[in-house]
Amino acid sequence: MSSDLELAAWLRLTLVPGLGPRAQRELLSAFGLPSNIFAAGHAALVRVVGEDLARRTLTHDSNREVEEALRWGEQPGNHFLTLADSNYPASLLEIADPPTLLYARGNPDLLKRPMLAVVGSRNATGQGLSNAERFSAALSEAGFTIVSGLALGIDAAAHRGALRGPSSTVAVLGTGVDRCYPSGNAALYERIAAEGLMLSECPLGTAPFAANFPRRNRLISGLAHGVLVVEAAISSGSLITARCAGEQGREVFAIPGSIHSPLSKGCHALIKQGAKLVESAQDILEELGHWVPRQLFDAVPEQEEADEDPILRHLGYDPCTLDMLCQRSGLTPDTVSAMLLQHELDGKVTSLPGGRYQRKT
Repeated sequence: MSSDLELAAWLRLTLVPGLGPRAQRELLSAFGLPSNIFAAGHAALVRVVGEDLARRTLTHDSNREVEEALRWGEQPGNHFLTLADSNYPASLLEIADPPTLLYARGNPDLLKRPMLAVVGSRNATGQGLSNAERFSAALSEAGFTIVSGLALGIDAAAHRGALRGPSSTVAVLGTGVDRCYPSGNAALYERIAAEGLMLSECPLGTAPFAANFPRRNRLISGLAHGVLVVEAAISSGSLITARCAGEQGREVFAIPGSIHSPLSKGCHALIKQGAKLVESAQDILEELGHWVPRQLFDAVPEQEEADEDPILRHLGYDPCTLDMLCQRSGLTPDTVSAMLLQHELDGKVTSLPGGRYQRKT
C-alpha cells in the first residue's frame, strides 16, 4: 500500500490513547494524511480536537508498538488497510463510525465479495448449531462470504459451515488480530487465517476487554448486506449486532424457535420488530440474491423434507422427555430408548439436562 513512513504515521495516529476513530477522522479531514497531522503543530490541532487530545497526539510515544506492527506486517498473509487504501472495505465507508485502520490476516480479497453476517448465542442448542452451520454452508455455496465474530457457539458453527462452501468466511475480532479468543477456537482461528480472513481494528496484542466486543459488532453488520440471527436470548450481544444492522440500513433475518426456549426470545423479538422470519437459505436469497450470480442462487437446494422416522416425527423440535415420546408414539420405553440412542449417534438428536431430548435435523 503506502510506504513504511506513511504506514508508520497511520499506526501512530491510531495508537494515541483516547483518540478514537471519530477524532481521528476529524484530524484527517482537517489536515489530510497522518503525516500532515503530526507536522501541523499544537495550536492547529487544538482547534480541531481540543487541548488534551492535541497534546496526547503530539507527545505519545508509540515507537515500539509501531515497529512491532511493521514487523508483523512483513510476514506473509498479514495486511494493513487504512481509510486511504483502495482495498479498504467499501461497505464500512457507509457506516457512521468506520475504523481508521484495520489489521488483517489471511485473504483480504474476501472483503470485495458479497457478505452475510451470521450471529447468535454462545450457549447454543444442538439445533441452533446445526442451523448455523447448514445455513452458512448453503449461503457460502450461493456466493456469500459469511462474516461472524469467532465466539463459541453460533459464531463458530457459522464459520465452520462457511468453510464447507467456496465463498469462505471473515472473522471480526474484539482482540488484536494476532490473538485467538476464546482459546477453545484455536484450531478454527488457524483454519480461518489460512482459508479465510481474520480482521480487527484493535492494535496488535489487545486483550479481550469487554468494551471491545459491542464495537466489534458494528463492523460485523457493517461489512454485510444483512445479518442472520440464529439463536439469541433477550440479553444477547447478537441483538446489538442486529440493532447496528438496522441503523446501518442492512437487512435483518431471524430463525424462529420454540416459544419455551429462552434462546428463541431474542429472535422472536426481532421478528416482532420487523426482521424477516426465515426457515431456509432460500428465504434469505429471495431478499439478497441479487448480490450473487444467479446460477449460484439457483443451485442452492430447497429445505429438505421432514424425516418420516416415527421417533423424529413425534419428537418434533421442542425438548421432550422419554415418557412423552412413549405416549405420543405408543412404543415401549426400551424401544424408544434404543431408537433415541441410534439417532444421537447419527447426530439427529441431542440429549438435554433433565432427561429431555431435542431433534437437531
